Amino acid sequence: MSNTNKILEVARRTIRIEANAIKELEDCVDIAFAKAVQHIHTSNGRVIITGIGKSAIIAQKIVATMNSTGTPAIFMHAADAIHGDLGIVQKNDVVICISKSGNTPEIKVLVPLIKNFDNKLIAITSNKNSFLGTEADFILHAPIAEEACPNNLAPTTSTTAQLVMGDALAISLLELKGFTDADFARYHPGGALGKKLYLRVKNLADQRPKPQVMPQTSLREVIVNISENMLGMTVVVEDQKILGIITDGDLRRMLTSGKDIDSLVASDIMTANPKTIPADAMAIQARELMEEKHISQLVTIDDQNHYAGVVHIHDVIREGII
Repeated sequence: MSNTNKILEVARRTIRIEANAIKELEDCVDIAFAKAVQHIHTSNGRVIITGIGKSAIIAQKIVATMNSTGTPAIFMHAADAIHGDLGIVQKNDVVICISKSGNTPEIKVLVPLIKNFDNKLIAITSNKNSFLGTEADFILHAPIAEEACPNNLAPTTSTTAQLVMGDALAISLLELKGFTDADFARYHPGGALGKKLYLRVKNLADQRPKPQVMPQTSLREVIVNISENMLGMTVVVEDQKILGIITDGDLRRMLTSGKDIDSLVASDIMTANPKTIPADAMAIQARELMEEKHISQLVTIDDQNHYAGVVHIHDVIREGII
C-alpha cells in the first residue's frame, strides 16, 4: 500500500470511529442530563469545570462555549485544585468534572473535597461505575467503544465524546435562557462574526463623505462633486429628500448619447428612485442587498426618509463582512 492510500485509510477510519461514537452518544442523553441542565439553569452560582490531561483541555473549550452563550463558567485544573486552586469554588457553584476513566488519582482526591463543600457535582465520564460516576450528583454518560488510536490509548474518541456532551449541555442552557443573536453579539464584539451581529449601516456611512447636488446643479459641478468625494457617485437631493442618484456609469452613458453637455443639469441624467437602506439596518443586510441588486453602493436614509449618507461595498468588505 502506498503512503497516500495508507494515510487516507487511517484518516477515514479515525473519522468513522469518532462519528460512530457521537451517533451512539445521542442515546445517552437521558433524565439525568435533563436534571443536570435544569440544576445549572436554576443555580445562583457559576459553573466550574475541571479535568486532568486531555480532559482538562476539553474542559477549557466547554468553559469558553458556555461563557459565550450566557452561562458564566470558570476552568479549574484538577491537579492545581488540590494544591490551592480549590478556592475558586464558591457557594452555589456547580462543578463539572470530566474524566474518561473516572478513577484518576487527582479526581479521587478532588471529588470528596467538592462534596464536603456541599456543591453539586456533575460527571462527564465514559465509566458510570467509576469513583467519579458513583460519587456525582448527576452523571452525563459518554461511553466509547474504542479510541481512534490504533493502540486504543491516546485520548481521541473519548475527548470528542466529552466535547460533544459539553456542547449539548451549553446549547441546552442557551435554549432555556432564551439567548438571542443580540445577546450573542454582546459577547462577540470582535472579528467578522461580531461585526455581522452588531455593525450597522450608519457605522459605515458615517465614515464616508456625503456627496450631494441639487436638481439644477450643472453637469460640470456634478462631475466635480463626484471626483472630490471619490465614491463614483453623488445623490440628487432637494429639501433633504432623495430625488435620484448619478453614478460614473450615468456620466459615461450621457457622454455617448450625443446630447448637448453644456445644457444638461443633474436632474437630466440622474437615475430616479435609487436603492436605499435605513441607516439603522445591519451592515450585513446592506451587503446582501448590494449583492442581490448587483450594485456597489447604497444610499442610506434616516427614520424620516431623509438623505443620511452612502455605504459602499468596499466599506463592507473592509470590515470583513463577506
